[in-house]
Amino acid sequence: MFNQLRNIDSAFGHIKRFSLFFLLCCFGVSGFTLWKAFEMVRYAQQRVYVLVNGKAVEVFAGEKKDNLMVELRDHIKMFHYWFFTLDPDEKVIQGNIAKALNLADESGRKAYDNLKEQGFYNNLISANISLSLQVDSVQLDINSYPYVFRCFATQKLVRSSSTVFRKLVTRGLVRSVSRSDNNPHGFLIERWETVENGDNTLVGR
Repeated sequence: MFNQLRNIDSAFGHIKRFSLFFLLCCFGVSGFTLWKAFEMVRYAQQRVYVLVNGKAVEVFAGEKKDNLMVELRDHIKMFHYWFFTLDPDEKVIQGNIAKALNLADESGRKAYDNLKEQGFYNNLISANISLSLQVDSVQLDINSYPYVFRCFATQKLVRSSSTVFRKLVTRGLVRSVSRSDNNPHGFLIERWETVENGDNTLVGR
């Protein structure tokens, strides 16, 4: 009888240990499953699809600091592109200038007002001149804040009789602001000024 009791006690102990081991395994598997599920959700949230020429392209979301130099350069390039890409059409000029002024402070507005007072935009329209700009390079110093930049670009003025290329050098500061539809990078150009703007070459037509 004592042997039967010992056998029952031993069997109960084995069952108890097995049940505890099985329970720990269940907790382990459940925890691992939850962890992988959260990882997959976080990864999926970082995936963004944008339409480029009618095709869905996968991009990845990240912190601004991860692509600081890239975003700063693109912000500066887009400001100069909108400010200096002009056709002899008042609506085109107003539309492009409005997009540019969303990316800069009052120094951009002041430069626009000065050009307007000098009759620059009226001359473009009356002479049917198209103006475009190619940014060659952007120098950045991100060791101080606001960030200091210098932009080197080439302007192209197309007239009915000739095409003129001008060297353009500007400088200014960039500080961080909130992102918006009008300012997707979340930067603002400050103290913007032209350092050099001279004719490079003249091509007859």
